[in-house]
Parts: sequence; C-alpha cells; structure tokens
Amino acid sequence: MTDSNLRLDALVIAAHPDDAEISLGGTILRLTAAGLKVGVLDLTAGEMGSRGTGEDRAAEAAEASELLGLSLRINLGLPDGRVVAGVEEREKVAALLRAHRPDIVFAHSESDLHPDHVAAGRIAREAWYVCGLRRLAQQAGEEPSPRPRHLLRFMGHLAFEPTLVVDIGPVWERKMAAISAYSSQLTSDSDDGSHFLFGADIAERVETKARYFGELIGARHGEPLMHDGPVPLGQELCPAWGALLSWADVGDSPD
Repeated sequence: MTDSNLRLDALVIAAHPDDAEISLGGTILRLTAAGLKVGVLDLTAGEMGSRGTGEDRAAEAAEASELLGLSLRINLGLPDGRVVAGVEEREKVAALLRAHRPDIVFAHSESDLHPDHVAAGRIAREAWYVCGLRRLAQQAGEEPSPRPRHLLRFMGHLAFEPTLVVDIGPVWERKMAAISAYSSQLTSDSDDGSHFLFGADIAERVETKARYFGELIGARHGEPLMHDGPVPLGQELCPAWGALLSWADVGDSPD
C-alpha cells in the first residue's frame, strides 16, 4: 500500500506493525471516518517478536490497514529490536515527510520501556525538524517542503500527562477489530504470555488504558496524546484537528 506522491493529512510513525493500532487505532479511525488520508510508517517488520514471524505481521498489517481505512502503509525495514536513531534513519523518514507532507505526525513518546519505541520517537522528532531544511532536501535531490504543523505523541508502556484525550468510544469495536487482525500476537500455543510487561496481555492492557483515559473526559474509551509544545488556538486549524474535535457520526456501524 504505497503511493510516492500521495498527500496525507496525518502520518503515524510506529516502531512495529500493531503499535499504531494498539496505541492510536481509535484516533486513526476518527480521522479516516471523516474522509481524511492517513498513513502509517512502520519502522520494522516486527520479526523479533516472541510470537509470529515477520511474514505473519506483514499479512496482519495489510488486513488491519483495510479495517482502519488507511490510504498508505510503508515499512522502512529497520532491524527489529535494534532500531537506532541515527542520521541515516532520520533522513529516510524526513524524505517520506517531504514526499507526503502530512499536517500532523503521530509518534511514540520518547519515555518508554521498549528501546525501539524510544528510538522511533526520537527519529520522528529529528526527522520532523530536518525535513524542513531546504538545502538538505536539495542535496538529496528532493523538493523542499514545510514541516508538518503538529507533532503528537501516543502512549506506550509508560504513562504521561496527556495534552488531550481523544474520545474513541464511537469507534471502539472497530479499533479492537483492527488489533484482532494481529492474531499471531494475541494467542499462542508455544507460550503462556509471561513475557508481556506487567502481566497483562495486549487486549487487557488496551482496554484498561482506554477505560481510564476515557473516564477522565467523560467518555467510554479514550486515547491519550501529548503535543510537542503549546496547542495553538485562535488560528485556522488543519482538517485533521477539525476531525478530532468534531462530534460528527463516526460510529461502529460502517453504514
């Protein structure tokens, strides 16, 4: 699911296939339900995961992408478990930001227990900055482009104080369907799940987090986000912001 010239409203930069669905699936669904173009950039194939294979994750990511209504999904092919926030990695991501020009970038928090998540968050931040450097773009033979207007962090293993919480109650069942596409990660005959952090499997962890943050805003389920810097008000908002603030019908029924 690639298109080198597609203009995106939002791009999610995730370390592994399923990270976007687990941490941001409801927000993605709200954006795509509003007719916006959303892409996911997976940095690795997840081939070092305790369950499944890289091939399993690729097929599952394709299914989940359809359920989320993504316009684009790219895998950068970095080594799973060994992601490094180096110059080469950030320039590859910066090139994709220049090519697809999203208004909003969603990325991992840089405070996390998984080193790949930490590195992915740093890569996203540095790529966000360098993608706007005109001479660097020209040196790479690319067209200069403005930086994405906003960089938002989604929550992984460690909690942060969110800048905002997105109400994902209306799309909760659809988010869980997208997560369930990763069947190799949810059940296994070869282990008892003891490798999961905090003794909770994926579905339980997602439910607990969503219930907690939803309650903070008076909703059934919520997804916490942290904005890098102040959130601007009193100026024209990009379409993706408008979709997240809107109470338009984005219910579980595809009709």
